[in-house]
Amino acid sequence: MYRGAQRSAVEWQRDLAENGTVNFDEAAEDAVFEDLHQAAAHLFNAAPADIAVATSVTELLCSLAWAVAPGPDTNVVSTRVVHPSTHYPWVRVSSFTGCEIRLAPATNGYADPDALLGSIDDRTAVVSISHAEFQTGQLYDLAHLADVAHAHDALLVVDATQSAGAVPIDVAASGVDALVSAGYKWLCGPFGAAVMYLAPRLQGELDPGLIGWRSHEDMWDLRADRLELPNGARRFEFSTMGYGCAVGLTRSIEYLVGVGIDRINTHNLRLADLLVGVLRERGAQIVSPLTEGERTSTVAANFRSRDSAGIAGRLNAAGVVVSSRGDIIRISPHLYNSPEDIERVRDELDRCLH
Repeated sequence: MYRGAQRSAVEWQRDLAENGTVNFDEAAEDAVFEDLHQAAAHLFNAAPADIAVATSVTELLCSLAWAVAPGPDTNVVSTRVVHPSTHYPWVRVSSFTGCEIRLAPATNGYADPDALLGSIDDRTAVVSISHAEFQTGQLYDLAHLADVAHAHDALLVVDATQSAGAVPIDVAASGVDALVSAGYKWLCGPFGAAVMYLAPRLQGELDPGLIGWRSHEDMWDLRADRLELPNGARRFEFSTMGYGCAVGLTRSIEYLVGVGIDRINTHNLRLADLLVGVLRERGAQIVSPLTEGERTSTVAANFRSRDSAGIAGRLNAAGVVVSSRGDIIRISPHLYNSPEDIERVRDELDRCLH
């Protein structure tokens, strides 16, 4: 986590513990998300009114899925390798509305973009994807997907948890309809806060599936006999939460935007190139796409004749932090890493393999 994010979240919690609502009064709670709206808008090239805040991507996607509620003669398109949190909300809605779920096939963790596009037809209501797949880092062309989805009057809903903060995202240029991201991965923020971009044209059309006391236009008008949803994406903000997490995520996004997402992406890909070389020299099969436009700095690999999960465990025990996903080792360098860290991976791999 960015240390500025950590400090801000802890300071907010300490102030609440010591002063309660003396400092965090009704006006402060009403305005608590405004800075995060602004920061996320800068990150995604959107307007602050297009941003909603919640505790998690799952929460936001569940609310959005029930807001869209695709009907019995429609379908929702995704891939077989999409993260469950990106997909399950639509599965739950389909069990109620009867919409069809279509999952484009994948081979060795790679989803063929042409198969994904070929699954979209005139009955498609939603294309729901991860911008970058969680296992391999496979990246999709959002603008092209949006063009195809919109040609069939479908929405493009994107989970950017595996890309936001590491890959430049321009929602205006790409034409996505909704985009969500958790704060605790590439955004280097805390658990407990997530953001959603919602296209302006949808903000007056969709009634959120999750409703609470913040859902009313004037949230301190605490009467139960009315519900007037706010204008803008904030109509998807509905409840009390650990607000300090949102404060922390704000600071983290501001820091990353200040560094420059383009610069971060260039730095990360250089480290990924070094990492790919290290892995190949030691007989690893690279599972992640390496072609321009489909790659991120996530490098997924396996050792066909060795226990990849065991190797991942030994790397972690040695202080080289990787993820094990079945027989895949996932290594994800970010802006805080250096070429010396890749050399450390090399040295520890050699110890594991000999």
